[in-house]
Amino acid sequence: MRTHRPFIAALLLACLLAFVSVDFAGSTAAKKDASADPAVRANHADTMRIEGEKRFHANCGRCHAAPEKFPPRMMATVLRHMRVRATVTADDQKFILFYMTQ
Repeated sequence: MRTHRPFIAALLLACLLAFVSVDFAGSTAAKKDASADPAVRANHADTMRIEGEKRFHANCGRCHAAPEKFPPRMMATVLRHMRVRATVTADDQKFILFYMTQ
């Protein structure tokens, strides 16, 4: 077992370096998005909310009235369970989650 320790250590180091480089690449993209014009971001949020409301009424409104706003984590769990029952697409789920948590 001791002969495998250097190999395992090297493997873990390679995985850690790969994870860190991916994280830095993602954070760079996030900084570019964060530096976008605030009016564009507000317009995008409004569009997401409106589209989420439409999709909520089309998919969920058949059986449910819009509930009070839930924390995002709780709402994501509810949507994941209802996705199977109501055949909600992943795209619809994203918009509905945005609408229900804003």
